[in-house]
Amino acid sequence: MTEQTRSRAHPFRDSQEDQRASHDIPDTPQTRSPTYRLAFDDLDFLTRDELRPVRLQLELLKPELAMNEAGIKSTVVMFGGARIPAPEMAHLARTETLQGLSKYYEEARIFARMLTEEGLKTPDLSKVVVTGGGPGVMEAGSRGAMEAGGVSIGLNIVLPHEQAPNEYVTPELCFNFHYFAIRKMHFLMRAEAIAVFPGGFGTLDELFEALTLIQTGRMRQVPVLLFGREFWETIVNWHALADAGTISPADLSLFRFVETAEEAMAAMENWDGKGVKRGAIPGR
Repeated sequence: MTEQTRSRAHPFRDSQEDQRASHDIPDTPQTRSPTYRLAFDDLDFLTRDELRPVRLQLELLKPELAMNEAGIKSTVVMFGGARIPAPEMAHLARTETLQGLSKYYEEARIFARMLTEEGLKTPDLSKVVVTGGGPGVMEAGSRGAMEAGGVSIGLNIVLPHEQAPNEYVTPELCFNFHYFAIRKMHFLMRAEAIAVFPGGFGTLDELFEALTLIQTGRMRQVPVLLFGREFWETIVNWHALADAGTISPADLSLFRFVETAEEAMAAMENWDGKGVKRGAIPGR
């Protein structure tokens, strides 16, 4: 009897036992048929279009269980461009703008280190850095956390071009996703702050989804820190949105511009409305 069998809460035969047993059976036309495979051990079955609801559930559940078992209490999300180089590699960047943005790689690294050092002062795993697990700003975040002696979470995703997790992500907290939507949910489920560095379409998508959830009261307010005022005000005319009436002037307070890791840490500590849902009735 295995330790896993002894620790089970139910008396039934374990699914892994049956999985192993099903691979050691007589070879006959019947057992070779795909219909004879155990449903949960049949990849052809699990990847059918009709099984999408099951795959969505599995992709939500697997990282959730792993993070619960690891004792992750809260996270700080770090979004940012995969193409932003480390300062020592800036000379290889494809544009002068990317070369200039390499300073944010270093700020991301310092910010992650400071967050991790702060989190390690608590008995629980709090302020754990979570990134997309790839290169650029994501690598900087994982790197800073490792340098501080802590862990970091990497939420990677299968893309058409080759991509692998960066070498600094904690292996046991490195996940791979098929569904962007489930991945973005995991980014925000434990977030106590969101830091957004210069980036491209993916970074913009992640930023605006988070802002929309907070704006509409679907998520409690957390600090949203935009690193690099010049970059963000060039990319988005925030005040034009308010002037046009497509957002409320008050929505401009949902985020704050910062330039350095120290500014970001201070902003997190002094954020008005933190933990409150927009539109919530006081006392409820």
